[in-house]
Amino acid sequence: MIKITFPDNTVREFESGVTGYDIATSISPRLAKEVLSISVNDSLWDITRPINSDASIKLHKWEDEEGKHSFWHSSAHLMAEALQKLYPGIKFGIGPAIENGFYYDVDPGDGVVIAEGDLVKIEEEMRRLAQQKNEYRRREVSKKEALEFFSYDPYKVELLTDLEDGTISFYKQGEFTDLCRGPHLPSTEPIKAVKLLSVAGAYWRGDEKRKQLTRIYGITFPKQKMLDEYLVQLEEAQKRDHRKLGKELDLFTFSQKVGQGLPLWMPNGARLRERLENFLKKVQQKYGYEPVITPHIGQKELYVTSGHYAKYGADSFQPIHTPTEGEEFLLKPMNCPHHCEIYKARPRSYRDLPIRFAEFGTVYRYEQSGELHGLTRVRGFTQDDAHIFCRPDQLKNEFIKVIDIIFYIFKVLDFKDYTAQISLRDPNNAEKYIGSDENWDKAENAIIEACKEKGLNTVIEKGEAAFYGPKLDFMVRDAIGRKWQLGTIQVDYNLPERFELEYIGQDNAAHRPVMIHRAPFGSMERFVAVLIEHTGGKFPLWLTPVQAVVLPISEKFNDYAQKVVEQLNLSDVRAILDERNEKIGKKIRDNELKRIPYLLIVGEKEAQDGLVAVRRQGEGDQGAMTIDEFAQFVNKEVEGQLAV
Repeated sequence: MIKITFPDNTVREFESGVTGYDIATSISPRLAKEVLSISVNDSLWDITRPINSDASIKLHKWEDEEGKHSFWHSSAHLMAEALQKLYPGIKFGIGPAIENGFYYDVDPGDGVVIAEGDLVKIEEEMRRLAQQKNEYRRREVSKKEALEFFSYDPYKVELLTDLEDGTISFYKQGEFTDLCRGPHLPSTEPIKAVKLLSVAGAYWRGDEKRKQLTRIYGITFPKQKMLDEYLVQLEEAQKRDHRKLGKELDLFTFSQKVGQGLPLWMPNGARLRERLENFLKKVQQKYGYEPVITPHIGQKELYVTSGHYAKYGADSFQPIHTPTEGEEFLLKPMNCPHHCEIYKARPRSYRDLPIRFAEFGTVYRYEQSGELHGLTRVRGFTQDDAHIFCRPDQLKNEFIKVIDIIFYIFKVLDFKDYTAQISLRDPNNAEKYIGSDENWDKAENAIIEACKEKGLNTVIEKGEAAFYGPKLDFMVRDAIGRKWQLGTIQVDYNLPERFELEYIGQDNAAHRPVMIHRAPFGSMERFVAVLIEHTGGKFPLWLTPVQAVVLPISEKFNDYAQKVVEQLNLSDVRAILDERNEKIGKKIRDNELKRIPYLLIVGEKEAQDGLVAVRRQGEGDQGAMTIDEFAQFVNKEVEGQLAV
């Protein structure tokens, strides 16, 4: 008999070789039908895989991310089987589950093209195969056998070269066999609804010098109703696409001459960004942050010291050479080394700490062209960066203060649904990280304790830490249910050691400070993108670049309309004039499409009495007001939005 520990710490005994399905059945037959995968000692397994020793387990259903992962990973194999049937000789790269669905990178062969128009027939074949209810069968194989089996497929052979003998497994369903760790569903039966979404190009293993494969994206569900709901959400997401709205609202643009992944901010976008920056600066001032400014480049040695060169420099950037022999500069990938040098510029006492440096610092990192995506994936971006240097006894309190800042930002911007992710080291891949085990343990424990004290709902992800320290990331769901990573806090004992940062303690001896990295927005570019899609371009009144547009009903009222604009701007209301010679109905429609919150219509009566006829975006007429009354009305609404 073996002992199985459940999530509530209850323990039950089972025969050795018991499966997740058996355990679920012992609880209830209904549960057994709903379970898709099982975690065994924190490793995700098939529910049909035998458990032969004492273990802690957790059963996963569709509602759980782990359940969806197994469902979509199995669906990727199902799609591969369909492709194998439809395109004889096709070769396969990798086919993982992703946040929403799955993809598979394939090489259909010379002269063979899989286009968007082919997706329907692939879907049909997937449904046909799913109805066969073929089992997903796992088999462990030797490296020799695996290499012989996949000798025809150079992509699988290459993947196999990185694997050790004794760690290799195959999964087979129907007539398709794949190299895979799993886990998978028991069979294809639960896959009821299928939709293939798009076709794209993807370089093998992300290397632009390698062959470009065909990447097919798809998603599946256990019920057709779920797919229908998802497609409605997808349609709404397309309407909210920040690239589309950014162009419509004249917020930002890109230029091939400037370079891929380097956004250009238009006046409206610059105003929006400026408002966000000023908002955070005001919050930071309240919490005792001091502004600093650092250059966009730094000597190579700076990043060698910090460890960033080993992680970014060699692969991402070519050095900038000066006329001085041996002198090399790099575009800065991070602001933190520069802030360390500011800290080090003069002696520090324990009485000086904590010291909080803040900078909207622009950094540069090379991203492959295929990975670039609007503002969410760029090559140059501005971090709302700050670094706190504190004593170890101040660490937890400073960490909590940063959490409070992030909470306030989320409230003001109406992000109500969020979770916190504690990202720790991968215990099995120590070479990914710098610093001692002792410092890592201290940093990880500080984050866990601070989260407990704040009562945060957290999940722990091993292997997601930064190379220099663990972190707390906030995962936010937007208005249509998509999840984004916004806001990060990192504890770092390593950079203070690398830069030999010190403060003189109460004992008159030198001590190392602890460093906290934090960026509530993450980057201005990505945050603006998320905000556009969250609001659908209808920004809160305090933030929107233009709060009101004045619409004269004919040209003879343009002078009065201009006076209204000038008076409102003097009263801290951001107003513009639409003096086009168009009918008032068209002006109203056009400006509503621009998501401007207030439309002020002026004609003969308004000009005579010093009034504006007020329309609210999406709500219609709000009545007539004097110019001063409207200004007070707007400023009061703004005040209310910021006083959450």
